[in-house]
Amino acid sequence: MHMNAFLQVFEKEITDILQGFANRINHRLNRTPGVRVLKRLMDRIRGKRKSVLEISENDPSLAILLVHLNANLKGIFNDPKSMFVSTTVKNYLFDGVRFCINPQGLAKAICNQIKESGSKTLRELKDGSLAFSFFHHKNGSGQELFEVHTGKGDAMKVMQIQKLDDSHNLQVWLNASENNEASMCNQINGTDASMFPPFRQPGDNMYIFSTDICRSVQLFNQHTIEYKGIPGYRYSIGENFVNDIGPEHDNDCFCVDKLTNVIKRKNGCLYAGALDLTTCLEAPVILTLPHMLGASNEYTSTIRGLKPDAKKHQTYVDVQQLTGTPLQGGKRVQFNMFLKTINRITITENLTTVLMPAIWIDEGIQLNDEMVDFLKQKLINNLRLLDIFYWMALAGGIVTGMIGFIYYAVHRRKSVKEHSLT
Repeated sequence: MHMNAFLQVFEKEITDILQGFANRINHRLNRTPGVRVLKRLMDRIRGKRKSVLEISENDPSLAILLVHLNANLKGIFNDPKSMFVSTTVKNYLFDGVRFCINPQGLAKAICNQIKESGSKTLRELKDGSLAFSFFHHKNGSGQELFEVHTGKGDAMKVMQIQKLDDSHNLQVWLNASENNEASMCNQINGTDASMFPPFRQPGDNMYIFSTDICRSVQLFNQHTIEYKGIPGYRYSIGENFVNDIGPEHDNDCFCVDKLTNVIKRKNGCLYAGALDLTTCLEAPVILTLPHMLGASNEYTSTIRGLKPDAKKHQTYVDVQQLTGTPLQGGKRVQFNMFLKTINRITITENLTTVLMPAIWIDEGIQLNDEMVDFLKQKLINNLRLLDIFYWMALAGGIVTGMIGFIYYAVHRRKSVKEHSLT
């Protein structure tokens, strides 16, 4: 786990605490030379809303501030010796990686502001320290409120999401129109993947909506499958998930362009295979497929050990075509952060800008044997019986027709012979 990610996440919190700090001691700012530097920073923050580190990097007169931040960041992270922190998988994902352990001075003020930031990935422990974890906040029921279609009047709309938290659209991605109408990126389409519309046909595509990445995802029909004796269709994501993003694909509303000094195109969009989730997660997180499957060489060339495999790293779902029941599937994504140098922050001075993998996830589902048996008994077996009856009825009809035709032919020949004798 690299600490540079923390620095980027906490830039906003550091800015906020310094703003509050300036308001509380404003009557002293003109008395102390060192604090006058801080006051100048506050004025710039109010006007341009840049990050503390970015402002200081661009103004040599404020270099002293970064020196102080450098010292206090050591207090926040318990005087780290490297940009990388060793921890256990359990702590990283659920229990939390501790920091802000008995901070002093400005570091304490920054930690207090971080406590009040409301970030879902942070929580305060009993001893007053803070803990960061990726999924502790997801260890329970979801907080989102969905309004879905019941299918009444149109079975093809069953379980389709109509509203999320009482809104028909998101306010996460860019809205390009002058009247601020929802762009295609902010539209909520599809189901939550727990159920799909019935009566699927070959070539039909469909959508799912994921709150984890704040967007709708199109799934494309690939081929037929069989899961434990149940036939179905396989659907998987296409190039428009993270590869084909930009003005040339009419979806540049995904190009939020919130990150500075990172590897990106001149138009602000990331290169193929990466999606900026900064406005979704309120943190500088970049989405790719696991092992950066299909990602541009601008990102993959600087990372060792990548072994992308479409069979292992592609997102898919198998669906029983008549009922829309998901049979099995896998949601496979990777979260990354840019590792980059921050001027005058000692611990980052030897860093090269690189898109650094943080974690990749393989979240799978499989219909259990009990549900498979239920589906077979209530649907598949009955359909097979109907299929047998259909062919039996068809065969019976053909046989009956043939018998009738033979009887008619024999009877007609007999009638002709009798008529000729008379």
